[in-house]
Amino acid sequence: MDLSNLSPAEGSRQSDNFRRGRGHGSGNGKTAGKGHKGQKARSGAPRPGFEGGQMPLYRRLPKRGFKCRNSKEIIGINVGALDRFEDGAEITVETLIESGLVSNPRDGVKILGGGEVTKKFTVKVNAVSESAKAKIEAAGGTVEVF
Repeated sequence: MDLSNLSPAEGSRQSDNFRRGRGHGSGNGKTAGKGHKGQKARSGAPRPGFEGGQMPLYRRLPKRGFKCRNSKEIIGINVGALDRFEDGAEITVETLIESGLVSNPRDGVKILGGGEVTKKFTVKVNAVSESAKAKIEAAGGTVEVF
């Protein structure tokens, strides 16, 4: 049994595209599935989440923090971690994933200046700090930002 094999029980799902209030013979006449009287039986019934004038749940619960929708989740890697690659290697986001340095770069990878570089690399990533760029170029490598 997998999640991909799950489906609703036979007969449990009903189509919602039938016409209501078209007489007794239709099986959904008279009150058209709204029951008898009450606010929910009338037109202009309250919106979802309305609790009859009581302070609704979404206003009773405290609000905390702020989540910026424009923020990017950029993964930082120190220059010293790149020493595991061979001399003259081309380092891209894909090679970083294959080596296990990065698992899930959502919005990009940035090389930071921590550590020392002893080998020559061609680095092609989303962002590089000034100190990291200086260290890579001092070792004879090149940096490309795309």
